[in-house]
Amino acid sequence: MTSFSPLIKKRRAIRVSEKALIRTDRLEGLTYPLVVEPTIEGLNLASWAESNERFIQAHLNKYGAILFRGFRLPEIDDFEHFVRVSGGEPLSYTERSSPRSQVNGKVYTSTDHPAAYPIFLHNEQSYNQTFPTRIYFHCRFASKVGGSTPLADTRRVFSRLSTETRERFEQLGYMYVRNFGEVFGLSWQTAFQTSSPSEVEAYCRANGIHYEWKDRGHLRTWQVRRVTARHPISGEPIWFNHATFFHISTLEPPLPKQVVDEFGEDALPNQTYYGNGEAIPVEVLRELREAYLAEKISFPWRDGDVLMLDNLLCAHGREPYAGKRRVLVSMAKPCAWSQLEKVATGGCNEQ
Repeated sequence: MTSFSPLIKKRRAIRVSEKALIRTDRLEGLTYPLVVEPTIEGLNLASWAESNERFIQAHLNKYGAILFRGFRLPEIDDFEHFVRVSGGEPLSYTERSSPRSQVNGKVYTSTDHPAAYPIFLHNEQSYNQTFPTRIYFHCRFASKVGGSTPLADTRRVFSRLSTETRERFEQLGYMYVRNFGEVFGLSWQTAFQTSSPSEVEAYCRANGIHYEWKDRGHLRTWQVRRVTARHPISGEPIWFNHATFFHISTLEPPLPKQVVDEFGEDALPNQTYYGNGEAIPVEVLRELREAYLAEKISFPWRDGDVLMLDNLLCAHGREPYAGKRRVLVSMAKPCAWSQLEKVATGGCNEQ
């Protein structure tokens, strides 16, 4: 047997089999995420992960999500160290679309979006040319009412969509249009983390983003991205995009009408189209939302939980909540769209 004393914080060295250090289970009524819990008090999650990389990767490939529950992470540094050990150097939050605050190093609040509003299911930064393949959530304080982080398996979302809908999107891709102003959504200075227009332009040119400066220093950008890919490890087809999330109709009523009345159809803070600029039909958007919601699962957070997602396999969102809630996020393992095999031959190329 091997000594696992480095895995135990502030305890004498003991000899125990690797399998005895943790137990695995599923939450009642759910097929995923896989739940991993320590069998020994004080088990160091980062040290355990460092010794069990193959276990983590194999189960993440299968389930798309692993919930580490009952491990002791007294400091935010402990969470960031776990991310670094299991996923490599954490990533900066670039080309931002959600309001977040930097907490520590490359650990951020999961979102600063108002608690009363839900956040629809999506895959982190799929609109970027390069995106994280792993995303980590850490619950410091769970809200007593609501506030769960719902999930959806993108393999199953893909399979729910009609062949006609998939093929149309695979042929054209989707266009994501942003109008950066001062009233609704992020400013371009916040989104691109710079106050220099020339730096924004350089970023856009390097990342396949078209841009146009408007009156009063406002910025309009648009980019065409794919909607599907084959998972880089399993080869399974996945529905991986923000076409539904950023469409104005996905906002909770009465927000869509209020936002259109305020900005007009051509100046919406966020909107999506087919990749050729055509409007996405109402019935297609309904089909997309219904596919996500049919695959949606959720569970209540517990203080100290760490949720690791394969960002390609698992979409996530946020339920409204009341009271105190603090959930942190960190991202790792970058991947570029150019590295992902297409599901269909031909079709959309990023522009």
